[in-house]
Amino acid sequence: MSKNEKKENLKSPLIDGTMPHQISSPNFKDSGIKIEPPFVNEHGVVIGDSFYDSPNSPLNQWTKETDPSVMAGDEWVHPTNDIGWNTDENIDLVEKQKPPQAAPFMHPTKDVSKGTD
Repeated sequence: MSKNEKKENLKSPLIDGTMPHQISSPNFKDSGIKIEPPFVNEHGVVIGDSFYDSPNSPLNQWTKETDPSVMAGDEWVHPTNDIGWNTDENIDLVEKQKPPQAAPFMHPTKDVSKGTD
């Protein structure tokens, strides 16, 4: 199966500009933000379909020896179907076109959003 054939067979989890499978997701309808379809990354893993069940995914082959860094990088993040959109600040960005008021706080080793989804 070619890369284009794979892309055509991917089903988007979006319904009318929303992600009903994520309870706190923003409504992209009328936001002006183009919803991106799922894609197959360079490792043959489907990103953005919300199933997280590609046969080539490290998640399906995880062992004690698996280094989590194998799933680091932009090719593992979907631009519009990502849990990061479910923050209050990003919901405002989508639904109200309101840019963030403060500089984002990011910590290299602490997940400051833990427990918010």
